[in-house]
Formats: sequence, structure tokens, C-alpha cells
Amino acid sequence: MIDTLRLTAYEAAELLRRKEITGAELWEAYRRAVDERDGELHCFLHVCDDPGGDGIPLAVKDVIGTKGIPTTAGSRILEGYVPVYDATVVRRAKEGHGLRVFGKTNTDEFAMGSSTENSAYGPTHNPWDPDRVPGGSGGGSAAAVSAGLAPWALGSDTGGSIKQPSALCGNVGLRPTYGTVSRYGIVAFASSLDQVGPVARTVRDCAFLYSVIAGRDPCDSTTVDLPHPVELPEGEELKGLRIGVPHELNEADGIEPGVRDAVRAAIERLRELGAEVGECRLPLSVEYGMACYYLIAPAEASSNLARYDGVRYGYRTPDPADRLDMYKRTRDEGLGDEPKRRILIGTYALSAGYYDAYYGQAQKVRTVIKREHDALFERFDALVSPTSPTVAFPLGARTQDPLAMYLSDLLTIPSCMAGLPGLNVPCGLSEGLPVGLQLIGPQFGENVLFRIGHALETALGLDPVPARLRG
Repeated sequence: MIDTLRLTAYEAAELLRRKEITGAELWEAYRRAVDERDGELHCFLHVCDDPGGDGIPLAVKDVIGTKGIPTTAGSRILEGYVPVYDATVVRRAKEGHGLRVFGKTNTDEFAMGSSTENSAYGPTHNPWDPDRVPGGSGGGSAAAVSAGLAPWALGSDTGGSIKQPSALCGNVGLRPTYGTVSRYGIVAFASSLDQVGPVARTVRDCAFLYSVIAGRDPCDSTTVDLPHPVELPEGEELKGLRIGVPHELNEADGIEPGVRDAVRAAIERLRELGAEVGECRLPLSVEYGMACYYLIAPAEASSNLARYDGVRYGYRTPDPADRLDMYKRTRDEGLGDEPKRRILIGTYALSAGYYDAYYGQAQKVRTVIKREHDALFERFDALVSPTSPTVAFPLGARTQDPLAMYLSDLLTIPSCMAGLPGLNVPCGLSEGLPVGLQLIGPQFGENVLFRIGHALETALGLDPVPARLRG
């Protein structure tokens, strides 16, 4: 019997290589796990039939286009939409390494949310406690890996949607440097922020999946060649590395005591592993990051979501009186509250007379945030903080308070605004729930993050399986 709860992607590959199992047996093991546990968790919006082959199954967030497989972005307005081509990241996973798309994971509608409660198809539940959220917007991918429903997954991150759910579900999750992974074939939210990245059980698995999807793509003009090959981490000591602890990220209001204690203990372990740890400051990034994000992201979303009008694909309202009526009713009936809220905010920020005061000013602040981070990377190789201010919160606790929900991403947003890589690594428990450590690196600094994350992961030796699912 294959124990999918503890099987890593690397271990699955070794079993296949040694012919101890077949690709069909591996697929069937994960399919049985979905049948047993996903009725409670609702990680998947669609599970595929086995396409054949010996590649490792790969869960894919439902904002990533998949040829012949429904792609809804968690929205009714795209219900029934089936792409005619694969996103570049999916094509590379299939063609380069034989990975097989196992299914499409649940997401906040158009990746807008921090709890996966905004999905038009119902919320995902946290495998550690089904009465709590898995984080968002990529809660489906994070929960699927945590519950052993997939060995790894692809997510997308705009302001923390890979890192934050990985923290709440106890996974390793990477938001890569902006431009190192193609966005071609991805349902767009905020084009200058969106970035696809891996979610996995271990840092090595995360690094390998990143190596599969990264690199320049002629279909996406914002992509670049990696300056260095992706290195799979091996070492267990950190001598010579300098790690900064930004005061504003580690002492922010709203960080729960249990989260703060777990992160402080992990930082001390980094010091014991040989790293030089020092205090530093990011005052402007933290003070203005959230406001900056919630001008730029909705502004870009209002432009990107204008294409959903009932004309070309997806939902169309029945029997419209005329074209304008079709536009209005299609969008009213097909979009949920959160996309509508962000479209309205973004349209206002881009409107005549307000563009320079809001969107233009936010872009200037974004430059300040980038420079403030760059200055710290002249002194440090990486920065460290909690990923989420809290552990997983109860379902429904923040759905009526959008601002409280937005604050879930307070600690992840600044580095996302700067286009920098961030890695979540589980670092302990609080109230029996996972706590995530956020490692932030300089541009193209993924290898350093993998090295630190792997060493910490090895030193801590945490059990990644949710306590309630352990046999």
C-alpha cells in the first residue's frame, strides 16, 4: 500500500525508477486518497482520468490553463470553459519531465482572497482542522499536498497566495522572482504581480519543481533566463550566510504570540546552524506596502477582467435585451462579491483625474519599496519573518470584514511588490496548527532560500502530516 500522506515527489520518482510501482499504481493511490478525504476538504474542482505514463501526478491551481481540462479560476463566469492549449508551465511539466496533470485545485475567485472562501464552488477546508481555512488564494493546492492528495502542486502568487496557504497548511511553498516563470496561459489577476510557483512537502521537491517550470518563454515577454541553474539543496549548515530580521515584519501588530515564539525559535536555530543573524528595518515597505498593493492589484484586475463580458467564452446571461444588458447582467450574475469589489476600486483608481493621484503614486511607492529591500540585500543574503501573522483561522471568521481578510497578507505583500522571491518553510506549531517561516531573497536568490530552507527543515525534523490524519 502506497502511503500518500508521507510520500514525497522525490520518493515517488525513486519508486518508479526502481520499478517497485507503476505509474498507474501511483495514480490510483492518489485517486483513492481523493475519494477518502476530499469530500471533507474540497481541495479539487476537477480530478482527471489517468492519461497513462510513468510521470508523477501534479495538482494544478485552477487559474492555470490546461488543454482539454476545465479551467474556471474559481468563478461561475468561466464555468464550463475548457482551454485549447496548455499554459507554458504545464507544457514544460509534461514535455520536459513527463509529469501528469492529476486535477485542478480550488481557488478564491480569480485568485482574489486569503482563505479560499471566495470560490464560487465552495470553500476548501484545512487538513489540520476542517473547521478552519487553508489560506488563499491557493488553498486548494496547499491543502491537497498537506492531505496527501497530491505529491506536489502548482499555485500562483500575487500578494502571498502561495506562501500564506503553505504556512497555514504546513507545506513548503515558493513565490519565485518575478519574471523567472512564464505567465502564458494563466488567468490574469494583476499582471505586474502574478507569478506561478511550486507547493511541495519538502524544500528539495519545491526546488526541483521550480527548475522544471522556470526560464524564459518566447510567449511571455516579461520572462528572463535564469542567471544560474537551480540547485537542489544538500547541505545542513549555514556558515557564511547573513540573515536579516526586519523589525517591522517580526514585530508587527497582530502577530499571534504562538506564531512569534515559533519563528523566534526557528531564527535561533538558524544561528545555531552557523548563520550570522542581525536586526534590520523595512519601515516604508511595511507601512505603505498594503495600501500600495490594494491600488495596483485592483487597477490591473479591473483591466484584465474586462474581457469577461459574455461575448467570447464562459457564462452568458440568458435572453439579454441588448448588448449592454448582456454585458451588465453577465458580469453581475457571473462574478462574485470580491472580484466586483476589486474591479470597482481599480476602475476608480484608473479613472480620469485620479490616475496620477492613485495608481501613478502607488507605482512610485513601489519603487521605494524595491529600493528599501535592495539596500538590505547589500548587507544580508536573506531576510526572515513569519509568513502569516496568525495560524489558520476559523471558516467564516473574516468573510464579513474585507479589511481583516486583507491583513492576512500583511507580511507577504512587501516583498511581492518588490518582485522578490519568497519561500515558506514550516517552523513549528501553535495551538496544534502549523506556523510558517518566510524567507525573502534578493532577485534571483532562490538557491540561497533553498539552502537555508533545507538546512532548517532538516534541523527541525517536523512531521508534515496533519496530526488528525496520522495513523
